[in-house]
Amino acid sequence: MIKRIFVTLLTMLSIVGATATFTACNTMEGAGQDIQQAGGAIKDKANENK
Repeated sequence: MIKRIFVTLLTMLSIVGATATFTACNTMEGAGQDIQQAGGAIKDKANENK
């Protein structure tokens, strides 16, 4: 009985961990794109002011 509870709990924790990992990856990808766009805008302004 205890083994069954332990396996169920471990499975649930694994699913939650995987979900958190995938969410973090998507968030970091979006942040990277935002930073890249901001860098492009700064570069364009720098080129205008040469």
